[in-house]
Amino acid sequence: MQPTPARLTASEMARYIDHTLLKANALPQDFDTLCREALTHGFFSVCVNSSRVAYVARQLTGSNVAVCAVVGFPLGAMDTEAKAFEAQRAVALGAAELDMVLNIGALKAGELDYVAEDIRAVARAAGESALLKVIIETCLLSDGEKVQACEISQAAGAHFVKTSTGFSTGGATTADIALMRRTVGPEMGVKASGGIKDFAGALAMIQAGATRIGAGAGVAILQTAPEA
Repeated sequence: MQPTPARLTASEMARYIDHTLLKANALPQDFDTLCREALTHGFFSVCVNSSRVAYVARQLTGSNVAVCAVVGFPLGAMDTEAKAFEAQRAVALGAAELDMVLNIGALKAGELDYVAEDIRAVARAAGESALLKVIIETCLLSDGEKVQACEISQAAGAHFVKTSTGFSTGGATTADIALMRRTVGPEMGVKASGGIKDFAGALAMIQAGATRIGAGAGVAILQTAPEA
């Protein structure tokens, strides 16, 4: 984990951002725009549903913009084998990163071994080359459950924990980011996602401990950067 910055330039902020488009009604031209914006601004990745991985991967070939696919999105309640297959397929099509949704109901029911194996199965399917993030959907969990979710994700081989899908009842908060960072320590990534709309909000998440920002408003975030 890098030292927490007090300030960032717009170009520095761009390298924290997974530029995201997960809407059910998104059209091919919307993904064209997503990729063009990612290349223009230098975002870390584009994040899409798995059916669009091959499409965006072709547009980003030869660039330093990674392809991130969501898995088991947005509920996390899919069968483990289905999640693992989706992960394997997304990596084969060009995804370098996977954002899987934890099985939230299983966690809340205390089925912790099931939750851990769900994550491990996706990690195995992703292989050594892909980075795995686990979305814990903080808005649906107590603080104790958030800690459990982070600890299980870390032990199961995930590289990041992530706050939110952006499709539930709330998004990222600095309090949740700070809690997640305290839980996983300095080595694991923490991704803030959901409701981040401007530069100040994104910087606050980073200062609370986030090492990645997931946002559909990536361009707006950069446009609201303070003047140097």
